[in-house]
Amino acid sequence: MNKELTAMIFDIQSYSVHDGPGCRTNVFFVGCPLQCRWCANPESWKLKKHLMFADRTCKWDQGCKACIDACPHGSITFDADGRPSVNWVICNECETIECVNSCAAGSLKQCVRILTVDDLMKILKRDFSNWGAEGGVTFSGGEPLLQHEYLDEVLQRCHQLQMQTAIETSGYARQDVFLKIFRNIDFAFIDVKNMDDELHKWGTGVSNELILSNISALVHSGWGGRLVLRQPTIHGYNDSTENAKKIIDFMNELGLYEINLLKFHRMGGTKWEQLGKTYEYADHGDMSDERMLELQELYLDNDIACYVGEDTPF
Repeated sequence: MNKELTAMIFDIQSYSVHDGPGCRTNVFFVGCPLQCRWCANPESWKLKKHLMFADRTCKWDQGCKACIDACPHGSITFDADGRPSVNWVICNECETIECVNSCAAGSLKQCVRILTVDDLMKILKRDFSNWGAEGGVTFSGGEPLLQHEYLDEVLQRCHQLQMQTAIETSGYARQDVFLKIFRNIDFAFIDVKNMDDELHKWGTGVSNELILSNISALVHSGWGGRLVLRQPTIHGYNDSTENAKKIIDFMNELGLYEINLLKFHRMGGTKWEQLGKTYEYADHGDMSDERMLELQELYLDNDIACYVGEDTPF
């Protein structure tokens, strides 16, 4: 008997209208081979159960210390004023995360849900009637391609039920895996974060060679879906005219004609704190509206449809 496939998921959002055509259900997978310095979902990096601690909602000021007895590793302590502290060296290695169940305020949170294929399909079937003619399911992350065997099974079932499928991916995956998954993808966002390989390595921790190669292979494979490139646009990192021109040349070579420029934001900043990490982009990286429009005009002048932020036709 084959072992039942499971996946690690950190969030499922129904009724989304920003990550593909129509109304959608977004499924966020845990695990990512990139570690972008500006990441809005740093809780997605590790392919394992892990802890987040929101000290701002902690009831320490009301005398609550229930988590001390719940933690078998002694990683949670309180100072003389009663304020809590987490030893992240210990917590990052913990697999059981018993402390979560002791926290009535929800300040301690376990980031991962384990779902079977049947579990996820029940949720998608529940949402199906709300999507409308253009809607569907979008698989995001993290990087959904890291859990490709599970994703492949889910995609096959979605198509059997005539569910429209979309993916948000870094494109950083083994090429045979990448092309296999895309056989059952109808709509895709693929990030192109920086065309300079060294800057890509600095910003994300990995080279861009595999990503660009996969995009090229997808185009030449005859895949019939709709592809929109995406760029999280960050001042001082990838907002130069030179970088935009390199992306334009790359797109023209492949016959691609749609890109979505996402304006940098800090909505994930508190997550870094809750994971015990330092958020490098806490005080820089901001894009002006004027510069976003200048970049948009550059693409439009080169016959590439360029959508800024959520101002999109999908």
